[in-house]
Amino acid sequence: MGIKRLGQSFKFAGKGLWLTFREEQSFRIQALAAIVIIIFMIVFPLGAIERLLLVAVIVAVLVLEIINSIFERIVDVYKPRLNPYVKDIKDMMAAAVLVASIGAVVIGIMIFYPHVLNIWIK
Repeated sequence: MGIKRLGQSFKFAGKGLWLTFREEQSFRIQALAAIVIIIFMIVFPLGAIERLLLVAVIVAVLVLEIINSIFERIVDVYKPRLNPYVKDIKDMMAAAVLVASIGAVVIGIMIFYPHVLNIWIK
C-alpha cells in the first residue's frame, strides 16, 4: 500500500468520523463525556492500568456507537414495513451501546470515586 493510498484511507475514515459526529447526537454526547474523562485522567493521579482501562472503555463505547449508527442506516433501507426485524435490530444495537455505556460509567466511578472522596475529605 502506497503512502498516497494510506493517506486516502485516513481521509475517508476522518470523513466517516466527522459524519457520525455531525449527524448522531448520541455520539456527540459520548464524545463530550470522553473529553471530560480525559481531563479527569490528566487531573487525577491515576495508575497506568487505570488509564489504560479508561481509554479502552472510551474507545469501546465510541466504536459501538459508530457501529450502531451503521446498523441503523443499513436497516433503514429495508424499512420496518418490509421486515419486522428492523425495529428489533435497532433496539438490540442501542442495547449494546447502553450496556457498554453503563459498564464504562461503573468503571469510571470505581476509578475516580476514591480520588474525588479524597478531595472532599481534605
